[in-house]
Amino acid sequence: MKAIKKFFKGVKKESKTVRWPDGKGLVKYSCITIIMLVFFGLFFYGLDALFAFLGRLF
Repeated sequence: MKAIKKFFKGVKKESKTVRWPDGKGLVKYSCITIIMLVFFGLFFYGLDALFAFLGRLF
């Protein structure tokens, strides 16, 4: 039981040292994440379409 108590005390102590982003930073990082998701989604869709096309040729 002491180990569990010690664990949660450590979690509480560690959560106080976390630097949470402000609203502006949150929007910035969210936009970057969405842009990267769209980019890589289109990139891999293009590769898949290319390989499917090449597969039909041969």
